[in-house]
Amino acid sequence: MSELTSMTATALAAAVADGEASAVEVTRAHLDRIAATDERVHAFLHLDTDGALAAAAEVDARRTSGGPLGPLAGVPVAVKDVLTTRGTPTTCGSKILEGWRPPYDATIVTRLREAGLVILGKTNMDEFAMGSSTEYSAFGPTRNPWDLSRIPGGSGGGSAAAVAGRQAPLAIGTDTGGSIRQPGAVTGTVGSKPTYGGTSRYGLVAFSSSLDTPGPCARSVADAAALHAVIGGHDPRDSTSIPQPVPDVVAAAARGADGDLSGVRLGLVRELAGEGAEPGVDAAFRQALETLTKLGAEVVEVSCPHFGYALPAYYLIAPSECSSNLARFDGVRYGLRVGDDGVRALEEVMALTREAGFGPEVKRRIMLGTFALSSGYYDAYYGQAQKVRTLISRDFTAAFEQADVLISPTTPFVAFPFGERTGDPYQMYLADLYTIPSNLYGGPAISVPCGLSDGLPVGLQVMAPTLADDRMYRVAAALESALPPPQPPSI
Repeated sequence: MSELTSMTATALAAAVADGEASAVEVTRAHLDRIAATDERVHAFLHLDTDGALAAAAEVDARRTSGGPLGPLAGVPVAVKDVLTTRGTPTTCGSKILEGWRPPYDATIVTRLREAGLVILGKTNMDEFAMGSSTEYSAFGPTRNPWDLSRIPGGSGGGSAAAVAGRQAPLAIGTDTGGSIRQPGAVTGTVGSKPTYGGTSRYGLVAFSSSLDTPGPCARSVADAAALHAVIGGHDPRDSTSIPQPVPDVVAAAARGADGDLSGVRLGLVRELAGEGAEPGVDAAFRQALETLTKLGAEVVEVSCPHFGYALPAYYLIAPSECSSNLARFDGVRYGLRVGDDGVRALEEVMALTREAGFGPEVKRRIMLGTFALSSGYYDAYYGQAQKVRTLISRDFTAAFEQADVLISPTTPFVAFPFGERTGDPYQMYLADLYTIPSNLYGGPAISVPCGLSDGLPVGLQVMAPTLADDRMYRVAAALESALPPPQPPSI
């Protein structure tokens, strides 16, 4: 493994800025690492070698000429294949979009390019971000670099695996019910979900419009904060974008790294404090809790009584929105088209296209959402779920009157073997048991490694009030500074 692929993103940026390494050298090192390992990991769906090297060369030319460089200029980044990239494939892990090359970049992709980051390619994911293991990708699963027989989490398992496997120092994911944080937890990486509306959804192929949130994946809290600062901020092209600047998350992470949490109140959520967790996960979480108190934090128990209803509410709200959003994939406008022989009616072509193009999990959620929105059932299902969402938001509001941030395990269990949960959707959905509440509320949350269970990574989740993303970075960085870093997988 090259020394360059083991460095943090901020260290790589400094090396490029100081001329100690060129952006092209850094990029080639990561492309070589991908070539050596991705046949086993399958983190990437598309690799843009020529585009990456050209972007890196531009950074080197700018440095040579004395031009300004962004704080992460020259650093490679992988992008989840749910964000549009001009001229390069965007499939969302689905056959229905196989080969589609968008004519425009997502806002986040534009910001990455403008900041001088080098986009390596597009990462694997559960189809249309619907899954918790990346087993539902139409192009084959991604494997966890810690144990290739186990899942890397989902839906953004490709991004997390690329970072964990040293194929990329940074990656972009999206989080609808935990799809950044849960893969982060099971791959020993840092996964951050910003405040909803704090990062642009323009160019993000929508799954659930009121929940989808792009965010950073990294190997350190400081790296995640630096990437968050690049991609965050108001975007007038996104109607849900918050017209406020991103809090100074970089400074917050630096402050947390000093290891002093004096005066910080940590809310231990009674309903999430190891409820349903494997013994090893609970033990690692409890040990991390002790570490946080030694850093000066005060732990207070808080009750969020409606968190227990978050999972069923989410699995009505998200499928309902997916049913509406995925109606556009009909074989008429773009993507796959099946059965168009000049004889069949348009409705039959649409039905054949969707039957062939969508996988079983996407079909399951479309049918569930369509039923929940149907006449006579809307109020009983979707309407009731939205009422529960309001109650969960009130729980958060009350809890943040007692605590600065809330903490819990990120997932109830470590990475599980392939095939263990695909036959039981409910058991699969339980992977998001602890992460879903913050999506329903809209606040920021981050997963940071907090130990091992049976040799596999465990994550601790820090949740903060809306627009208080800096708080979670401070606490996460403090914990990170006090614990030994996870050892890199030996792939």
